[in-house]
Amino acid sequence: MSRYSAAEIEPKWQSTWEEAGVFTATRDESRPKYYVLEMFPYPSGNLHIGHVRNYTMGDVVARYKLATGHAVLHPMGWDAFGLPAENAAQERKVHPGDWTYANIDNMKSQFARLGLSLDWSREFATCDPEYYGQQQAMFIDFLEKGLVYRKNAVVNWDPVDMTVLANEQVEDGKGWRSGAPVERRELTQWFFRISDYSEELLDALDRLDEWPEKVKSMQRNWIGKSRGLQFAFSVIDGPEGHDRVEVYTTRPDTLLGASFIGISPDHPLARQLERDDADLAAFNAECRRMGTSEEEMEKAEKKGFDTGLRVRHPFDTGWELPVYVANFILMDYGTGAIFGCPAHDPRDLEFARKYELPVATVFAPAMGEEGTFILPEDGGPAYVPPKPETVRYIKGFAGDEAQTGDQAINAAIAFCEENGVGHGVTKFRLRDWGLSRQRYWGCPIPVVHCDSCGVVPEKKENLPVELPRDIDFDQPGNPLDRHPTWRDVPCPACGASARRETDTMDTFVDSSWYYARFTSPRAATPTDETDARYWMNVDQYIGGVEHAILHLLYSRFFARAMNECGHLPDTAREPFDALFTQGMVTHEIYQTRDDQGRPVYHFPHEVTNGRLADGTEIEVIPSAKMSKSKRNVVDPVAIIERFGADTARWFVLSDSPPDRDVEWTDAGAEAASKFLGRVWRLAQDVPGAPEQGEGDSDLLREMHRAIHDVTMGIESFGFNTSVARLYAFANTFAKSKAGRAAKMQAMRTMAQLMAPMTPHLAEEIWEMLGGEGLIAQADWPKADEAMLVDDTVTMPIQINGKRRTEIEVPKDMDKTEIESLALATDAVQKALAGGEPKKLIVVPGRIVNVVV
Repeated sequence: MSRYSAAEIEPKWQSTWEEAGVFTATRDESRPKYYVLEMFPYPSGNLHIGHVRNYTMGDVVARYKLATGHAVLHPMGWDAFGLPAENAAQERKVHPGDWTYANIDNMKSQFARLGLSLDWSREFATCDPEYYGQQQAMFIDFLEKGLVYRKNAVVNWDPVDMTVLANEQVEDGKGWRSGAPVERRELTQWFFRISDYSEELLDALDRLDEWPEKVKSMQRNWIGKSRGLQFAFSVIDGPEGHDRVEVYTTRPDTLLGASFIGISPDHPLARQLERDDADLAAFNAECRRMGTSEEEMEKAEKKGFDTGLRVRHPFDTGWELPVYVANFILMDYGTGAIFGCPAHDPRDLEFARKYELPVATVFAPAMGEEGTFILPEDGGPAYVPPKPETVRYIKGFAGDEAQTGDQAINAAIAFCEENGVGHGVTKFRLRDWGLSRQRYWGCPIPVVHCDSCGVVPEKKENLPVELPRDIDFDQPGNPLDRHPTWRDVPCPACGASARRETDTMDTFVDSSWYYARFTSPRAATPTDETDARYWMNVDQYIGGVEHAILHLLYSRFFARAMNECGHLPDTAREPFDALFTQGMVTHEIYQTRDDQGRPVYHFPHEVTNGRLADGTEIEVIPSAKMSKSKRNVVDPVAIIERFGADTARWFVLSDSPPDRDVEWTDAGAEAASKFLGRVWRLAQDVPGAPEQGEGDSDLLREMHRAIHDVTMGIESFGFNTSVARLYAFANTFAKSKAGRAAKMQAMRTMAQLMAPMTPHLAEEIWEMLGGEGLIAQADWPKADEAMLVDDTVTMPIQINGKRRTEIEVPKDMDKTEIESLALATDAVQKALAGGEPKKLIVVPGRIVNVVV
């Protein structure tokens, strides 16, 4: 009997599949199509075990759908632009493109060893001119449709990387890569009009039935629809042109508790005042160095600057409120101005107590609420009741003290509208998408700036506008600004001297339409209408929950914009029918301490039995997210060389539900390898099995049950349940004394059921047992419904409360006949020793109890 050699067998079948073109996607109108797509990777240089899990899940689905008669599209590409390549180029003194393509070559070779059913003929990288040239063409289309525009905006500026950062890239007020304190600057930026689609993007979430609810909730919160009041405070003796401060509030029911007005450091009034006030200018500059994420602004100490200005309350001309510039207000949200109601907002209360501003309670808990209520003005906390909890209004607009929060808000809006104070407005938190980035390694924005013509789009026949190769990073900033032969060009409209736009596009743009390009990756236009209509939508999209907001939101916007420009059909405005977010692969962290007590991390292969090679005992931190900095990463190439790709695939699918984290352990990988070796040995024994045997029908019945259960597991993304069912089937097979024909049928079926998970082992077994063609192209087995119905039942027999034996009887057997069979068993006869039972209890279909 030969041992299964993954090192020999896996390359053999990978070459066979490639030569046969098994996974090349072909448009076939006679078959249903299935498009499965995993979020494509950034080419950092090496795969990690998390990649193995993510792409194996997609591979299981793709192989299964191919076996069930679908035309399958399962492509792969590379999200290749971005700052990491530019930073690596500076560190290594290489061109970003050379670094990127070398990484792609390495990672592609690692992908090949996993045996994934990918159509590599559709491969592209977003840094390929052919790809980003079509992206530039779409930018021009969007510009013509008014979907993209240019305006001044306050941005996060990293003074070291010298580029704009998204709010999510600012951590503790510092750039996520450089660590430099971030500044807020006003720059002219390009924007996509994603906010125009706020309502549609929000409403469509209700129709995405196969998306995780947590992802839809995150998107709803990000879009942030709210109903509120838009109104203005009159400024008393304000500077010219600033006689009003516009405010939008979602809690107009708290207007009677207003204590102060707060404006952003970037508010036009604040910028006007700082021109003549050095102290205010310094305060605003400090605020602009803060982080701008919501979390950071909530954690930061609340600071304000009293401008000396006052505004009139809209309900009482004698009621004046001070105007503060506050560090916790952003221009991007609302109008850049708020009224503070300290009694009902913890942030406002902290601010009011710091600057000794009045606190006035508007509502209190309803009568009968447990606990003692201390008014905020008497030292109690801000009272923020959850909606729609009934509260007792102390200062209400409708005079009804038993309104819910929503009723009170509507009453406040109605009151203000009736009295000419303001008007009800529905707003969204979602802001337009700023896409300008001041860096080299990105898609060039295809416009030129002409003194005579203004902003002029490049002619499409001149696309792609390619990045120049001859650049250097010796100076900080964007090399494109310092490249005159690339930068200085004739105006496409008038021919006069002009300058190219030197900003490049946010890399989120690159990943917001790649799913559409995969339908026709070599087309001379962004998409081919026939191919896009056939392959779209993506039937199953798979990726990490960390992309649940921006990537998915931007992709949904792009699908709509592409549809309006004729690049996608109406049916593809919502591009992903089903979404699955997989859990992470975790691993223990191994660490020691240096002389100063600081942790020193060690790779798993450096640790044996809890010690390093020199005998040093290590500390263990369990189940941690894999991190290169913590060195608790598992190299999939090392796993493949040690156990084979099928073992790695089997393990990452078997240990937990796919939406939860799975911990990688050497013991688990060894157990997976042993099981696959066991299946191989069972398969080798089949040709030598006796021609006649016992229990053929039992084995075949179990086979059909396995077909049903494994199929249901794959269809429902319960891969771990499918794996568990195959373990059970293998155990039944090992115990079976069935004849050769039944065993041959059962083992071939087992190979088919395992093929999506362990394709190489399955192919080898299929070939060894005479299967026709390739198992990768074989039809998926179908369960015989009649074989799924149990005609018999196994009933345990307890003697004096302990299980001693069992009998298998027809489901409908009479109780008297069951008693006779039970009494006739060897175990009961021995216990009775010729006597009669004191008691005999039969629970039909379940158990027999004998008392002797």
